[in-house]
Amino acid sequence: MHIDAWTNFHIFQSFPAPATGRRGRSLDNATTANENNLHAVWIPASCILETTMKLTPCRWLAIILYCGLLGCAPSARADDAKAKGIVFLDKNENQKFDPGEKPLAGVKVSNGRKIVRTNDQGRYELPVDDDDIVFVIKPRGLRTPLSQDKLPRFYYIHKPKGSPKSRYPGVEPTGPLPESIDFPLYQQQEPKQFRALLFGDPQPSNQREVDFVAHDVVEELIGSDASFGVTLGDIANNNLDTFEPLNRTIALIGIPWYNVIGNHDINFDAKGDHHSDETFERVYGPAYYSFDYGQVHFIVLDDIEWYFPKKDGKGEYRGGLGAQQMEFIKNDLAMIPKQQMVVLMMHIPLEGIHDRQDLYRLIEKRPFCISISGHTHHHEHRYITKEDGWMGPEPHHHIINVTVCGSWWSGTPDERGIPHTTMADGAPNGYSIISFDGTKYELDFKAAGRPADYQMEIHAPEEVALDKLDETTVYVNVFNGSPRSKVEMSLDGGDWIAMQHTREIDPKFQAVYDAEAAVLEKSPTFKKLPKPKASSHLWKAALPAGAAAGTNLLRVRATDANGKMHKAQRVLRVRPVRQPVTASG
Repeated sequence: MHIDAWTNFHIFQSFPAPATGRRGRSLDNATTANENNLHAVWIPASCILETTMKLTPCRWLAIILYCGLLGCAPSARADDAKAKGIVFLDKNENQKFDPGEKPLAGVKVSNGRKIVRTNDQGRYELPVDDDDIVFVIKPRGLRTPLSQDKLPRFYYIHKPKGSPKSRYPGVEPTGPLPESIDFPLYQQQEPKQFRALLFGDPQPSNQREVDFVAHDVVEELIGSDASFGVTLGDIANNNLDTFEPLNRTIALIGIPWYNVIGNHDINFDAKGDHHSDETFERVYGPAYYSFDYGQVHFIVLDDIEWYFPKKDGKGEYRGGLGAQQMEFIKNDLAMIPKQQMVVLMMHIPLEGIHDRQDLYRLIEKRPFCISISGHTHHHEHRYITKEDGWMGPEPHHHIINVTVCGSWWSGTPDERGIPHTTMADGAPNGYSIISFDGTKYELDFKAAGRPADYQMEIHAPEEVALDKLDETTVYVNVFNGSPRSKVEMSLDGGDWIAMQHTREIDPKFQAVYDAEAAVLEKSPTFKKLPKPKASSHLWKAALPAGAAAGTNLLRVRATDANGKMHKAQRVLRVRPVRQPVTASG
C-alpha cells in the first residue's frame, strides 16, 4: 500500500530516527538529542524516492511550506553556531585578553569532535550546538588556569538551557554563546624527565571516607615533586556530593590534578548517555580531552556508556566510547607525530570497551603508546595481543592501576581507624608514580602508609621440619609484578632459586578473608572484604632441601621489566628432625 508524502511527514515526526548523544552514542529508550524541538524531522531516502514519483506541484508546495514551519531550513540548525575566540599568553594573569598581550598561534582547540589550530593572530573558530564544550588542548611548555582546588580550567561549557534536573545538580544555564571564548595560557618549564601521580578509584561514599583518603594517602604526598596527578575514575562512590570535599583534600598535594570519569561518577537518573555526566561536567569540565606535558601526549577517555538495554527502562553502564569520541581521538592522534609517546587514560580497562577495535586501529601502529585504567580494584600489567584483536607488531601494554580505596575501604581498621582495605588480589591499597624520559616510562607502586620499599609479601610458615622443606611451598606476592618480572628466593645463604609465576588466589589474603569473616559473623563492626580472586602477580616455589636446622633467613629478590630490583626477607625456623626414642637394654 502506498503512503503519500504528507502522511510520511507525520509518521517520521512521531518516530524520529535513532538519536545519538553528545558523545555519539545510541540513546536506547531515552529522550532524543532534540527534545521538544520540532525541527527533528527524518525522511529516509527510500521513502522520498517512492513518494516523489507521484507528487503533484501542489503537494511539493505543501511539503516546502510544512518544512519551513517546522524550522527544517539548514540556517535554523543549532549546530550552525560558531564559537570564536583567541588563545593568548596571559602576562598579567587576569584571565582576560588585554592590549599588549601575545596571541598564541598553532594552539589546538576542540569542540569534542573537530580540532583546529589557532591562526597567526591566535584566533580559532569551531561549530557548536546547544550542548557542547569548547576546550583548549594544553601545549608543551604552557599551562592553563587552575581553580582553587588545583583543577585545570581549560574549557567553556555552552549549554544555554542548562542541564536537566537531577538529584545531583549539573550545569546552570549558560545563556547565549559569547562573542569571544578566550583561553589564557601561562609559560612553565616542562623537562623531558618528569613524574605524575596516578590515583585509581578513591571512591569515598561520605566525608568519613574522604578523611581516609586524606590520612592514608594525601598527607604523605604533600610537597610531592610530581608535575601533576590524575584520578582514573570513580572519584566518588555514587554520592556526587563528595566531589568537592575530595577535590579540596587532593588539592593540598599542591599540583595540578586531572580527572577521568568513572561508572560511579555519573548521574544515574539520566534518561540517556548524553546527560549522564552533567554533574561531572559542572565540576571538572569535558569527560574526554587531551593535553601535552613535556614530550608526552595524554588523552583522557570517557569509556562509561549509560544505556537502556532492557524493557523495564532501567539504565546500565558498560564500557564504550561512541562515534563522536572516536572522531575526536582520530583527529587528535592525526596531529601527533608517530614517534611521540602517547598515554591513554580511562576508567574501565581497555579490554572491557565494547568498541575498542576501532581504537586499536588508531594506536596499534604507534611504537610508543600505553594505556592506564582503574575500575577492577586490583593491580595488573596486561599485554594485549592478537587474541583480543590487536594487530600491532608488539603487544600493547595496559596498566590496571592500584586503587586508593583498595577494596572499597573494607577490612579491619588499623590503629588510625582506617580499614586495611587490602585488594582481592592480595596487594595493598595505594597509588602509582609513573616516570617519563622521552619515550621511556616506568611505573612504581606505592602502598598507602608504607615505606617505598614495601613491594611484596612473603607467605611462608613460621616453622618447617627439616625433612619437610622440599614439601613446603612459599608464595610471594610482588605487587607491581608482571609476566615480564623475574622472582627468585634463597634460604640460609644458599643458591638463588627461580620461582614460578602463577595465577591463583593469594593464600595469605585468603587466610585474612576467612579470619575476618568469622569475626563478622559474631560482631559485624566493619565492612567485609570482597571475595579473594586470582592474582596476576604471584610467584611460588618449594623450599630447598639441605638447609641447616635453626633460625634462618629467607630472602627474595624481584626484577621488573625495566631491570629494577626489589628485595624482601622473612625469618623462618627450621626444626631438626626428632629421632625416634628406642628402649635401652
